[in-house]
Amino acid sequence: MPPTAAREVRRWDRHGREHVVRLLKPGVRRLLICGTCGWRRRAPFLVWLTAADHLERVHQATVDPAASTRP
Repeated sequence: MPPTAAREVRRWDRHGREHVVRLLKPGVRRLLICGTCGWRRRAPFLVWLTAADHLERVHQATVDPAASTRP
């Protein structure tokens, strides 16, 4: 996985819109920021689960592009 992909969670909603949550300040004081709504949250643990949960609950974005490209 490229370094940039490791720092973000991408999902698509049922209308085909892309939503991205990016990880800023990797390390102990991790900060998640949603590119769609501006949501921000510190997440010391389970960063990717926290980001995926936000995308699912708030934006109904559940389609994972990484899962659909695997053979």
